[in-house]
Amino acid sequence: MNTDLEFRKSSYSGHAQDCVEVAHIPTNFRKSSYSGHGQNCVEVGSLPCGAAVRDSKHPANGHLPFPAAEWDAFLATAKL
Repeated sequence: MNTDLEFRKSSYSGHAQDCVEVAHIPTNFRKSSYSGHGQNCVEVGSLPCGAAVRDSKHPANGHLPFPAAEWDAFLATAKL
């Protein structure tokens, strides 16, 4: 899946062609207002190019990034 994440070369990589690239990882995850008062829910975090979703029960397992166009389409459909 092409997520259009904005990767940049790490400043520690030097000038070689083989290097480490890094991307923004959201740190501002929040629960949906539709989640209720339960402990188990989906959390959403902002990305410069869209949004990321993760499981609140297992945040260390990572997140799924979505490009802005896909996220906007999902929100439009969910509001119907």
